Amino acid sequence: MVEELVIAGVSVVSAAVVYTVAAARVVKQYERGVVFRLGRLHGSERGPGFTLIVPGVDRLRKVNMQIVTMPVPAQDGITRDNVTVRVDAVIYFKVIDPSDAVVQVEDYRFAVSQMAQTSLRSIIGKSDLDDLLSNREKLNQGLELMIDSPAVGWGVQIDRVEIKDVSLPETMKRSMARQAEADRERRARVINADAELQASKKLAEAAGEMSKQPAALQLRLLQTVVAVAAEKNSTLVLPFPVELLRFLERAQQPVPVAVAQAGAAAQPEPGRQSMAPPAPGAAVGGPAVETEPEPEPAQEPKPVPESLGVPEAGPEVVPESLGVPEAGREMVAESRGVPEAGPGGAPGPGGSPADPTAGDAAGREPVGGTR
Repeated sequence: MVEELVIAGVSVVSAAVVYTVAAARVVKQYERGVVFRLGRLHGSERGPGFTLIVPGVDRLRKVNMQIVTMPVPAQDGITRDNVTVRVDAVIYFKVIDPSDAVVQVEDYRFAVSQMAQTSLRSIIGKSDLDDLLSNREKLNQGLELMIDSPAVGWGVQIDRVEIKDVSLPETMKRSMARQAEADRERRARVINADAELQASKKLAEAAGEMSKQPAALQLRLLQTVVAVAAEKNSTLVLPFPVELLRFLERAQQPVPVAVAQAGAAAQPEPGRQSMAPPAPGAAVGGPAVETEPEPEPAQEPKPVPESLGVPEAGPEVVPESLGVPEAGREMVAESRGVPEAGPGGAPGPGGSPADPTAGDAAGREPVGGTR
C-alpha cells in the first residue's frame, strides 16, 4: 500500500516536472511575448521574465523591442535637374506594438526595408543635386515621414533616417571641382583686393604723417636699408633722391617748337646777313643784324602802280614815329623787303614790288604810311 502511494506520488511529480518544463518560457528584458492559443491572439503581451503557456495549445512568439539599424541598398536615380546619382541610406526603427508587428504584417523588417528603398528613390527624383549634397537634413526629415506613415500601422516607429553617400559620375565630379576652384579663386582675389585697399589707406595716413616731418622719410629709408642688409644676399641698396629723378624727367621732355625755331633763327649762317623784323610787341630800338638769304637772280624791273602810294625814296624813308635812328633806317627798310627806288619808282634789281598795304606779323603798318 505504501509502495503504491510512493509510486503514485513520484508519477505525479514527474508529470508536473514534465508539464512545467514543457510549459515554461523565459522572455528576455528587451523582448515581449505574444501568445497565440489555438491560432488566436490570447491576452496581452507577456513581459520579460518567466512565463507559462499551455503545452500543445499555446504558442509563444517573441518580438525584439530594440532599435534596429538597417542599411538601405544604394538606389540609382535621376534628380530633378537631370543628374544621375547613386544614393544609399541607413534607417533606425523599433517595434512599439508587438501584437501589430506580428499580426498586421508578415515580416516587418522586410516591409520597412522595401518601403525605405521606394521612398529613397522618390526623394531623389524630387530633389536637386545641390539639395542632396548640402541640404540633407531636410531630405532626411522628408524621407522619415514617407517611411513612418505606413509603418505606424505595423506597430513600428521610424526613429531616424540618414542619407549616407551620394555617388556622382566622374564628369560631374570634375565639373564641380572646377566650380569650387573658381569660387575659391574669386574669394581669394576679393580678399586680396580688400587687403590692398586697407593697406593703401594706411599708407596714405603714414604719408600724411611723414609729410609733416621730412626727417621721418629719411629714417624710414634707413630702416629699409638695414632690413635689406640684414639678409644674407648680394643685394646692394643705393638710396636715390626722388628730386633727381624728377629733374631727369623734366630734362628729357621735348623742347617746344616755337623756342626751337627762335633759337635756330638766332644762329647766323656764313655769308648771309639780313635785318630780321622785330618780334611782335617788341619796341624797335635799333638795327639788328642777322643772316640774310642769298639774293635771287636779277629780274626785269616792273613799274609800280601809283595807287600803292610808295614814295620814291621808299627804302630810305622811315617814319620817325617808329623810333628807328637815322643810321638804321636803311637796314630796317631792307629787312622789310622794300627795294631801292629805281627809275620811275620801280623796285631795284633783285627786289620785289613794295606793297604798302601789307604789314608785318605784329600788325604794324607798312613803311611809308602813318600809324
